[in-house]
Amino acid sequence: MEEYKDLYKGKIGVILTNLGTPNAPSKKALKKYLNQFLMDKRVVDLNRLIWIPILKLIILSIRPKKSAKLYKKIWTKDGSPLMVFMNNIKRSITERFSSSRDDFQFEVAMRYGDPSFKKALNKFKDNYITKILVLPLYPQAGSPTTSSSMDEVFNELKDWPWVPSLRFISGYHDHEKYISALSASVEKHFVEHGKPEKLLLSFHGMPQRYLEEGDPYYCFCHKTARLVAEKLELNKEDYELCFQSRFGREPWLKPYTDDVIEDCVKDGIKKIAVISPGFSVDCLETLEEIEIQYKELFLELGGTDFAYIPCLNDSNDHISLIADLIDSETKGWQDV
Repeated sequence: MEEYKDLYKGKIGVILTNLGTPNAPSKKALKKYLNQFLMDKRVVDLNRLIWIPILKLIILSIRPKKSAKLYKKIWTKDGSPLMVFMNNIKRSITERFSSSRDDFQFEVAMRYGDPSFKKALNKFKDNYITKILVLPLYPQAGSPTTSSSMDEVFNELKDWPWVPSLRFISGYHDHEKYISALSASVEKHFVEHGKPEKLLLSFHGMPQRYLEEGDPYYCFCHKTARLVAEKLELNKEDYELCFQSRFGREPWLKPYTDDVIEDCVKDGIKKIAVISPGFSVDCLETLEEIEIQYKELFLELGGTDFAYIPCLNDSNDHISLIADLIDSETKGWQDV
């Protein structure tokens, strides 16, 4: 028998994960990406006998081409903005931890598309990592995001002969550094561009029945908005929470962002700013839906000054928050 070798040194693997992005702004790439995304029961929980024919025969024959056009509007020379920012975050976090310790390995994984959870987890397996922390960069945890990521991790690990110790960070909607970072980005914008008549905090929507079935995402969004408003010392009339990106015909969480924008103009408001606290990094829903579509809507209705406040992205405040989350969740592991 081969002599025993202790390869398992107790190194900690950290997966930084986000929703995902197509590999290119093309119909072919979008069809592959949307198929994976919309086949997830956490995203669309309709009866499979009803949903699959609709998806395969109708949606995937129409939507990929339309979505590709939208992605082309925001695509950069380095690729998808979401992927660029996630790689920048990984690089900054790796540098931050490597300066003081060498027992961390960081990987980026996307719930849909590349790089996959399978790829990230196999890298940990190849390096004999015994402890894994999964950090979904969704501040307000919800079934279609954080829970779906957990599903995928368990799905990949179920066939492993031995499973490392595993921890998840399930949201950080009221974390002090998160609220401070958001507030600082808003305050910086106010200083540079002037305070708007109304600040909209636009979160990604989800079907209303998810809330009724017990998903606390809606409550997390409201707490985030309240804490940011308190930090900025805003009055109730200075800001409004709303929800964007609805899909399908059933009722989604309200109020809808486009309806709120229309109401602002009706009320004589000419200057608004929009921030989307539910997104950790900028992506299609912020750079195209908010910064392009909602801006056009506001101006067409009679508004005169529309501003989008970017996500935290790879800012120093965001890196500090992420490092703090990792430190807190791995404290016991580091001491072993």
